[in-house]
Amino acid sequence: MSFDALLLLSFGGPEGPEQVRPFLENVTRGRNIPSERLDAVAEHYLHFGGVSPINGINRALIAQIERELDTRGTRLPVYFGNRNWDPFVEDTVAAMRDDGIRRAAVFTTSAWGGYSGCTQYQEDVFRARAAVGPEAPELVKLRQYFDHPLLIDMFADGIAEAAATLPEDLRADARLVFTAHSIPLRAASRCGPDLYARQVAHSSSLVAAAAGYAEYDQVWQSRSGPPQVPWLEPDVADHLTSLVESGVRAVITCPIGFVADHIEVVWDLDNELKEQADAAGVVLARATTPNAQPRFARLALDLVDEVLEGREPARVGGGLVPGYGFSVNGSLCTPSCTSDARPTAESR
Repeated sequence: MSFDALLLLSFGGPEGPEQVRPFLENVTRGRNIPSERLDAVAEHYLHFGGVSPINGINRALIAQIERELDTRGTRLPVYFGNRNWDPFVEDTVAAMRDDGIRRAAVFTTSAWGGYSGCTQYQEDVFRARAAVGPEAPELVKLRQYFDHPLLIDMFADGIAEAAATLPEDLRADARLVFTAHSIPLRAASRCGPDLYARQVAHSSSLVAAAAGYAEYDQVWQSRSGPPQVPWLEPDVADHLTSLVESGVRAVITCPIGFVADHIEVVWDLDNELKEQADAAGVVLARATTPNAQPRFARLALDLVDEVLEGREPARVGGGLVPGYGFSVNGSLCTPSCTSDARPTAESR
C-alpha cells in the first residue's frame, strides 16, 4: 500500500462571532437540543471573540507535519478537513480528487476508540467519499493512538511544566487529576465494552507513571444534556469539591482526553474550574495538550509509516487495551462497531 496524500480530519470550530450559532446547529443537527442550550454554549465561544482555537491549532500542526516531511525527505501533500465547519471534509475530498489524489492516509484529532472518538470519523470518511462520487480517493483512517509513546511523553512533560508553575511549598502534595470528555452511559459500550473509558484509564495510568506520580485521579468533564440522563462520572467540578473537603491545596489537571486546547479545555478548565478553585482557595495548574508540538507531527507520520512498512504499532504498556488498526474506504477497524459504520438516512 502507498499514499499520495495525508488528510488531517478534525471536528471544526467557528472563526468569528457570526459563525458560532450556525456551527453549533451543525454539531447538534437531529438531536433536538433546546435553543436555550445552544445560546448558553454560544456564550462560551463569544467569550473568546467567537473564535474556537481548534482550526488555528490544526493549521499550525499541519505546518509542523510539513516541516517533518521535509526533514524526512518525503513528498506528501497535507490536506485539512472538518466534520462541522469550513473546511468541510466533503469539500476537501473533492479538492483531493481534482488534484489527482488516489489514496490518502487519514489522521484524526482524536486518540480514542468509541463512537465519538473513532466511529464518527469513519462515518465522515464514508460520507465524504459518497458525496464526491466514484472518483473519490481511497481514504485510510489511521489507528487509535491513545498509548503511543510520543503521546504519553507529551502529556507527561505537560504535567511537569504545570507542576513547575505551582508555589514551591505546594508542589509535592499537589493532586494530579486527569480529565476526559464525558459521554452518556448508554453510549459507553457502543463500540465494545467500555472501550473508551478503559482506554482513557489506561492512558492516565501510563502518563502518571511517566510523570512520576504514584497516585492520581481520573474524572470526566463537559457533560451536557438532560440531567436525568446518566453520564460517565465523577464530574471534575464535583471532584474538586471533594478534594477541597479533604484538605487538598493544589491541583494539577491534565486534559488527557483532548489532543488540543480547544473550547472545552479553555472554557471548562481554564475558566469555570479555575473560578471554582480560586473561590475555594486552591491553586490550580493545567497541563497543556499536544496542540501543534513537533512531536505530535512526528506521531502522525509514524502512524503513516506503520501502515506503509507493515510495522507493529508503537505502544506503551504492552497493548493491554484494544487499539484497533486502520480502515479503508469507510469500513471499520473496530469489529463491534459494524452496525454503526455508515450513517443511515435518518442520521445524516
